[in-house]
Amino acid sequence: MASHAEERAPVGRSRALLAAGVVAALVAAAVLWFLLQMYPIFSGGHKRVIVEVTPGQSFAQVAGDLRRAGVIASPFAFRLEAVVLGAPIVQPGAYQMRQGASFSSVRAVLAGGPNVALIENTAGLTTYELYQQVAGSVLGTRYATALQKALPAAAAQSPYHQGTSPEGLIGERAYLVTPGTTPARLAHEMVAAFDAEAARAGLTPTTTIDGLDAYQLVVAASIVEKEGYYPKNMPKVARVIYNRLATGDALQMDATVLYALHIDGGPVTHAIEQTPSPYNTYLHAGLPPTPICTVSASALAAVLHAPPGPWRYFEVIDKAGDERFSSTFAEQLKAEALAAKRGL
Repeated sequence: MASHAEERAPVGRSRALLAAGVVAALVAAAVLWFLLQMYPIFSGGHKRVIVEVTPGQSFAQVAGDLRRAGVIASPFAFRLEAVVLGAPIVQPGAYQMRQGASFSSVRAVLAGGPNVALIENTAGLTTYELYQQVAGSVLGTRYATALQKALPAAAAQSPYHQGTSPEGLIGERAYLVTPGTTPARLAHEMVAAFDAEAARAGLTPTTTIDGLDAYQLVVAASIVEKEGYYPKNMPKVARVIYNRLATGDALQMDATVLYALHIDGGPVTHAIEQTPSPYNTYLHAGLPPTPICTVSASALAAVLHAPPGPWRYFEVIDKAGDERFSSTFAEQLKAEALAAKRGL
């Protein structure tokens, strides 16, 4: 007859085997779960999204943002993989990725650096400054050069266009440039944005005011943008331009002279006023041949709805940017003296 110890042995072995089987099953399930996180095959989303990495973010915070964007399902698994393989150095910036992506593809995108550029074409910016911004972004010099070639062709399709320059015909807004966005496509988007902006302001291709056609009104608006600077000044600056054009006098606008020299603001010396350039409105009467910068809705509204008035001069008289408008040169000299007294 078998002893009690002999009877208990098979039971103990069975329990041990069962426990080992449970552990093995749990390990297998964990490994399977981890593999499915690394290489998701049941993810329904394949949409491309943009994830912004801000300066100072930790890798854990980046992983959380990736989860919220639907790029990965488990920040924990992503961080665990990084412990084994090493976390990539993530530079601040914008990244375009696919939802439900594999960890390896996400790591490759992050390691490659930002692949989305935010190009901000603000009011007052020139195309020269725009190209510099593009060249200094993740897009690089080659993209900037291609955009410089593409913009004139895109601008030629605008109903407001004349000549060959795209200056002034680029919409004031921020442009998100993702991988695959060609320079030609971006150029078309920029010009289309201006066309929409002009239409909202009430400018049409057939608009004429005081003998100026639609393109010339954009030229005038670009001078208003630079010389008025603040919306509160712009309507009267527009009237000064109209009044000077009506009498055939030179506009004598510093911003036009500086434009040809790629200078944004600052003092204009007598020597600069003698610069031989079609944009020198000290030497040449009338408008310059093209706009001199990107125009805002406020500048467009100013030329479309300039108030009546006798003003022919203006001067910045305080650090708040207020301008004094004068109808005589004697009044202008007093405004200049006041500005000098205030250190302007």
